[in-house]
Amino acid sequence: MLELLYEPDGLPSFALPAALARMYTGTFGLADDCLYVNFVETIDGVVALPGVPRSNRIVSDESEADLFVMALLRACADAIVVGSHTLLASPRNRWTAEAAYARLAGDLVALRRSLGLERDPDVVVLTRSREIESEALGDRLLVRDDAVAAVAELRARGCRRILCEGGPTVFGALLAETLVDELFVTVSPLLAGSGLTLVEGVALLPERRVAGTLAGVRRSGSHLFLRYALGRRPDASAAATAGSSSASRALRT
Repeated sequence: MLELLYEPDGLPSFALPAALARMYTGTFGLADDCLYVNFVETIDGVVALPGVPRSNRIVSDESEADLFVMALLRACADAIVVGSHTLLASPRNRWTAEAAYARLAGDLVALRRSLGLERDPDVVVLTRSREIESEALGDRLLVRDDAVAAVAELRARGCRRILCEGGPTVFGALLAETLVDELFVTVSPLLAGSGLTLVEGVALLPERRVAGTLAGVRRSGSHLFLRYALGRRPDASAAATAGSSSASRALRT
């Protein structure tokens, strides 16, 4: 279970199946049209260890709660954007909610169907090489070489909620074009010492300020689960003040 520590009022809210609601206390929902990003990072901000197989699982310290959040976010997505290194590291991955958290597969599928999503999400792999194949993904696989153009194409195809599980360079490219609406980041209790950080390939501070509005804090053991609104702030900025009473209630329970 993810213990709720802070959440403002006024966030979008889905009717979660009971088993999912017990795991994710508080409110969970997403705007009808949004691009949201999910990462796990160490205390010192490392999200990947180049050249190390399954480095995301190492970074997450094998957190089951992190896998659950990944599954919940995938369950809501029309499409998922990943990098080629991510795909090649897990060539048999189907990039579905059930693949991330099989224990609650039925409830995750039920949530997806309640949102009107009848098929599994399309998966866009970002790579300069078109020689990418995946039998697990079949016709769901789209290979593109530009993150910004890929998002525009998905929008043209009618994809409304787009989840990015790409790496820090993909995240940086999307940030540079102010395309990211929300960031979900799990902070693992580990220290890495070296590796790729959350944002790569784009210069921000001191010339460019990009800031998030805190939209949720949860805890599972020594892992923290943070949610930030970026770019467009769907009700979160206005709710920050109104949510102070909710925060106080959550911290007292």
